[in-house]
Amino acid sequence: MFFHPDRLSFGIVLPAQTRTHADVDFDAQLSIARHADELGFDALWVRDVPLNSESYPDPIGHADPWIFLGALAASTSNIALATGAIVLPLRHPLHIAKAALSVTALSKGRFVLGLGSGDRPTEYEVFGRDVENRKALFQAEWERLAAALAPDQKIIDDSGDARTEFAIRPALRQPSIPMIAVGSSSQSLEWIARHASAWMTYYRPLSVQKDRLALWHNAQTKVTTEFRGFGQSMVLDLIDNPDAPYEEINLGGRTGRRGLIGALSAMREAGIHHVAFNLMSAGRPTRDVMEEIAHDVIPAVE
Repeated sequence: MFFHPDRLSFGIVLPAQTRTHADVDFDAQLSIARHADELGFDALWVRDVPLNSESYPDPIGHADPWIFLGALAASTSNIALATGAIVLPLRHPLHIAKAALSVTALSKGRFVLGLGSGDRPTEYEVFGRDVENRKALFQAEWERLAAALAPDQKIIDDSGDARTEFAIRPALRQPSIPMIAVGSSSQSLEWIARHASAWMTYYRPLSVQKDRLALWHNAQTKVTTEFRGFGQSMVLDLIDNPDAPYEEINLGGRTGRRGLIGALSAMREAGIHHVAFNLMSAGRPTRDVMEEIAHDVIPAVE
């Protein structure tokens, strides 16, 4: 997996396209994905947006994540494929297990399963779920999903009984599929540290994020001695002027590459293990921005 205790890794959030009322341009996104793979980025992140509405801040008509991941797996060779995040309470855990095993097999072990609870009450209503019960729903569905993906696979029915007459294929050809928590999902950090391989959260100014890191480390020491990664998404407006100073924007930063190098170096020193870039550089082609990050920023941070 791309979370490591001694280095900062980098991902790209897809779709990387202008935030307008438009559907995903598959040809463009697959081209971006192939280029990110060639440039040596560590991960591609795909979101799960079951329903669009005018109240939702992201106007893009996102594709079904599993269909998109299948195309990405077939179009790339080395880069990890991650979900950020599958809305666990709105999908049956056995369907998720089937899809996760399929993407893992198709990508030859490059899949990382990020799971979240979602937070739109009206979306819960449409799917017949109680948003007020999402904490318990998330825990119960996580346990059923984890059992289905375990090496000694267990298929648990709605009553909690293990059903030995069933199996989910394709078979897992590796020790496990990493399961990470994206957002808090109404859970305590101790619960996340106990059950998830890593915690992925949203961008905060580093002075604020350091407080979350401290809470995360404290939670880990209470429940495990194993490494647990910490990552964040980051809206990035990378300006063509390399000397443009770093400026905080909503959920990220606007800066030239030298300011970005400084910001990422500080994140690495603070103990952040992964940054997933949500590229929003107006007027600059996404490929150019990725090339600048890969050629001029990442080597300076490593």
